[in-house]
Amino acid sequence: MKVTRVSAFEIYKALSAENPSQNQEKDAPNVKREENGLHVSKKSRRTKRKHNKIKVLKVLPKDVLSKMKSAKQEGVHKPNIGVKEVLNCSGTERTDGRHHKGKILKEKKAKVEQDAAETVTSLPTKLPGSAKPLVGPALETVFEELGKIQNSKERAAKLFQWFISPISAKKFFSEIWEKKPALIRRHNPDYYKGLFSTAEFDRILRDNDVQYGVNLDVTSYSNGERETHNPPGRALPFNVWDFYKNGCSLRMLNPQAFSVTVWNVLSILQEQFGSMAGANVYLTPADTQGFAPHYDDIEAFVVQLEGKKHWRVYNPRTKEEVLPQVSSPNFSQDEIGEPILEVVLEAGDLLYFPRGFIHQGDCLSDTHSLHITISSFQKNSWGDLLDKLLPAALQIAIEEDVEFRQGLPLDYLSYMGVQNSEKDDPRRTDFTEKLQGLIKKLAKFAPVDAAVDQKAKDFLHDCLPPVLTEEEKATSVFGVPTRWEDGDARDVAVQINGKTKIRLLRKGVARLCSEGEAVILYHTVENSRVYHKEEPKFFEVDSEHTDSVEFLIHSYPTYVTVESLPCEIPDDKISIAELLFEKGLLLTKNPLPSS
Repeated sequence: MKVTRVSAFEIYKALSAENPSQNQEKDAPNVKREENGLHVSKKSRRTKRKHNKIKVLKVLPKDVLSKMKSAKQEGVHKPNIGVKEVLNCSGTERTDGRHHKGKILKEKKAKVEQDAAETVTSLPTKLPGSAKPLVGPALETVFEELGKIQNSKERAAKLFQWFISPISAKKFFSEIWEKKPALIRRHNPDYYKGLFSTAEFDRILRDNDVQYGVNLDVTSYSNGERETHNPPGRALPFNVWDFYKNGCSLRMLNPQAFSVTVWNVLSILQEQFGSMAGANVYLTPADTQGFAPHYDDIEAFVVQLEGKKHWRVYNPRTKEEVLPQVSSPNFSQDEIGEPILEVVLEAGDLLYFPRGFIHQGDCLSDTHSLHITISSFQKNSWGDLLDKLLPAALQIAIEEDVEFRQGLPLDYLSYMGVQNSEKDDPRRTDFTEKLQGLIKKLAKFAPVDAAVDQKAKDFLHDCLPPVLTEEEKATSVFGVPTRWEDGDARDVAVQINGKTKIRLLRKGVARLCSEGEAVILYHTVENSRVYHKEEPKFFEVDSEHTDSVEFLIHSYPTYVTVESLPCEIPDDKISIAELLFEKGLLLTKNPLPSS
């Protein structure tokens, strides 16, 4: 008897037909979805940087876009089509060898600028069209060099510079960050080698408890419909790769929980951003698309690791969608207009876009795509800080200023409110001016430092724990040779004395916060690699020790002796040093001897 195997994908589709609710769109929480965009002025749209390696591109002419669409429909994908034409829209010879008169090109350029809406942004900073590979140090070498840098803030800056090379970090943050997309072509498929791979993806599925919907999403996008195909339970290779073979995209939501390399990269970059750094990995089969057009609420760095992917990026549709606080729903193609950037990313390339830029990516017909999106700056705006500051300021104002406690006018309901908004009543003006005066007065009660500390507490809770180098392990509590040997516990104590030189493990590993009468030290050392799996990590610091902790924070990265800590009692100096060492927050200049 012939037995026909039914795939996991076919079983899921059958179940979905019986229960349509399973097929409804279900996006990952905001913190998990990592790909984004923004807006710059007309002046920056006209900028040309002729003497720099990086060029600022213009809006793609409509004839270029139509050619790209035609090429895609015919199954022809050329990574530089359109981009080279844009770079040469100057009245000179085009890169395809054809010569066009300057007048025609000027007319096309004027038509593009006339059609551009006010929210149109400058297009990517991009390497020249040359196919010369951009060679950089391998990631393993980068980690080795970072390990020699004592200051973790400098480590973060150096890693980020490698990450976006050849654009300088100064140029990136002054001209690109939160303003416009940036495209970096490297013509070097090995530039990001070692960061992540399909082999690593497969290893994680085999060796770890990867759960659908928690660690992995199975998705598809066809005929304008986005579907999530997550069955319940563990994502085993047998079923996951069957979904993939049936044209589904795979999104690993928190690769840092399974990959030490990704964990290391993110734990370093979070100090560069001063905000949580997250990541998703996307594996897409050839000739498919996994996600509908949308924008996100994070700054996105799309790192192409394997294969190729065809990307379209669109401006924010309105001013209200510039730098949004939440991600968008899925859009239909007729809701998003024409792309301002259409490009095929190859391994080694990087595409950045700020939050708010609509984007979609689909695979070419001849190859799969693997990319990792690294993201940051979710809910890290002035508005988010004010959200913590204003309620506290109001509470203080009410407690300290009688004007905020005075009663409202007896009859204010008769002339204020929406139903009375059209009334020509002088009492409305008086009421509004009074309220505006109180709001202005509120500023002097604002506890700015306390509000910043509240943001800092959230950040430390979001953070990944640090990845220690071998040298750091040897000079921290994690390298103490305490062990079970010959039927007993050995080396269970270490010697810290006044001459011992110490410093904090990382620049941003801990923060002192005042909460009522108590002083609390929040830290990241015991955080989980899974987002918010654990509660915030903290402990109370005795009042006689707070000056010493503050001294260590401000002394970083310099090693200081225990006896130099500003405590009045010598034993207190030893006590706070031992406490911080046992918590994993301190490094010693040299490995500690056993007592």
